[in-house]
Amino acid sequence: MDLLDKDLVSIQEVRSLLKTAHEAQKKLATLNQTQIDRIVKAIADAGYEHAERLAKLANEETGFGLWQDKVIKNVFGSKGIYEAIKDEKTVGILAEDRVNKTMDIGVPVGVIAGVIPSTNPTSTVMYKAQIALKGGNAIVFSPHPGAKNAILETVKVISAAAEKAGMPKGAISTITVPTMEATKELMTNRYTCLILATGGSAMVKAAYSSGTPAIGVGAGNGPAFIDKSADVHLAVKRILDSKTFDNGTICASEQSIIVEKCMEEKVTTELKVQGAYMLNTEESDQLAHFILRPNGSMNPAIVGKSVEHIAKLAGLTQVPASACVLVARESKVGHLAPYSREKLAPILALYVEDSVEAVLEKSIEILHFEGSGHTFSMHANDEELVKRFSVRIPASRILINTPGALGGIGATTNLFPALTLGCGAVGGSSSSNNIGPLDVINIKRVAYGTKELEEIRKETPSGSSCCSDQISEATLDAIVKKIMQQLI
Repeated sequence: MDLLDKDLVSIQEVRSLLKTAHEAQKKLATLNQTQIDRIVKAIADAGYEHAERLAKLANEETGFGLWQDKVIKNVFGSKGIYEAIKDEKTVGILAEDRVNKTMDIGVPVGVIAGVIPSTNPTSTVMYKAQIALKGGNAIVFSPHPGAKNAILETVKVISAAAEKAGMPKGAISTITVPTMEATKELMTNRYTCLILATGGSAMVKAAYSSGTPAIGVGAGNGPAFIDKSADVHLAVKRILDSKTFDNGTICASEQSIIVEKCMEEKVTTELKVQGAYMLNTEESDQLAHFILRPNGSMNPAIVGKSVEHIAKLAGLTQVPASACVLVARESKVGHLAPYSREKLAPILALYVEDSVEAVLEKSIEILHFEGSGHTFSMHANDEELVKRFSVRIPASRILINTPGALGGIGATTNLFPALTLGCGAVGGSSSSNNIGPLDVINIKRVAYGTKELEEIRKETPSGSSCCSDQISEATLDAIVKKIMQQLI
């Protein structure tokens, strides 16, 4: 019987891919670190070699961003990631502590489901393939339908190179008939051991609701605070560099600027000098209708588009062709304040507060509304102020004096290079890390005995008995305290 239903075809494809990946992963698990590293290097080299072609393909298919910036993303997702992970131990014995008589052993989790977004499709495939294979895992990708061809081509390029380097066939694969039912099957199938979910909040929620262990990242909505101690020219430059990079499609890019009242004129003047267009009240209201769809989600018509395109869409006739970012004054936070939301486009909100404490509270309010645990940027040369904000801000990445988009992924900072940025428990994520190979393996602990029961009994205060029904609370506390001191 021929299967004509698209959902049924896609589900059957997923099941076949997972079964093949499962068998391939069993072979991967027998390889040593040198063999694994050879495969990972082949993936990186292939991604780097085809960086420009795949960038252009992604740009043409999705209409998002700038192909020139996507080349940089692909170089980062291939060579950049490889350089960061090439010397990591991920399989076999990772560490041995002869003093404490313990040993750590890395083991693969198995088959990973890699959900790929349309905003960073090719670079994310390169990145996730490398960290998965580095840990001895197989990976099956679920491509966003809007970037399917670019994702399929990237998988074809890197899997062919990896197979030549010794990777078992089928250890890297992708769904070719992407449907919601296919993704659901991928996330819930018994062969899937871990989900790496990068995408919208609905996708991440589905990953965590699947019953399969997952690492998902929610929306970014990072505010950027420019303090009095900052170099304002450099601060504005960095923010605009970030917000214009690939037309704002990296989730760690700034979504708003927050300043004290005393800094408003200085910052707005610098924004104008560097090419930002400050929307008046009427223009701001006009554009606000295009930021969100009626259901409250981000309007895909603005995602990754240029200022010129967005201005034409919204009928903003006064925006000059030279403008690089649109900036709107905002004071509120919430569902009725579109500028307070994540905007994967060259659009920024500008908040002006009466004091530094008010800036801090507004930043916290924005992140708790959307973007909890993701990223916060701060431009300041006051180290004590940086510490004060860092302690209270609910973000996993606190970026100081750097472009948010590139700093968050580790390109302009010494954070671990990654294209999946964990948001921690506050953001509904299982990890707050920039996700790397050590996040996709399990670590077995080998521990030799160092004490006998008689030794522990000798450490018990005299005159007491662990088996006595009459033992006092104070004595029990003393016993526990002493044992814990010995264990630390």
